[in-house]
Amino acid sequence: MSDAFTTRTLRITTGSREVVHDLTGDCASFLREAAAGRDGLLNVFTPHATTGVAILETGAGSDDDLLAALHTLLPADDRWQHRHGSPGHGRDHVLPALVPPHATIPVIGGEMALGTWQSVCVVDTNKDNPERTVRLSFLG
Repeated sequence: MSDAFTTRTLRITTGSREVVHDLTGDCASFLREAAAGRDGLLNVFTPHATTGVAILETGAGSDDDLLAALHTLLPADDRWQHRHGSPGHGRDHVLPALVPPHATIPVIGGEMALGTWQSVCVVDTNKDNPERTVRLSFLG
């Protein structure tokens, strides 16, 4: 049985454009307090029907490549049955099937055991909803 379960809710603004929003610094800050040097698991969850959580390299173009790939796989056109919101908004509701709304990351000695170039990000293609919530939970 765990000695500790701690959770925190982040509120982030993703704006009115498609975005890969880096949460790595927020996660590290949370773990400094919640993990306090212990091993465990960090769960990152976004409770929205149109966002996902991805672990990928950022800053070198991979974040833009992900958005471009999603445009190819999920075009913003009128093919979608789900039709409220901006044109093509139905694709935003399919996004979490490809980029799930959660990720679990091992924590070793209070720090995320990420690879050298990995970052924890929220992927948001829904331009109609710029305010998002992300729940960080540490079990250790």
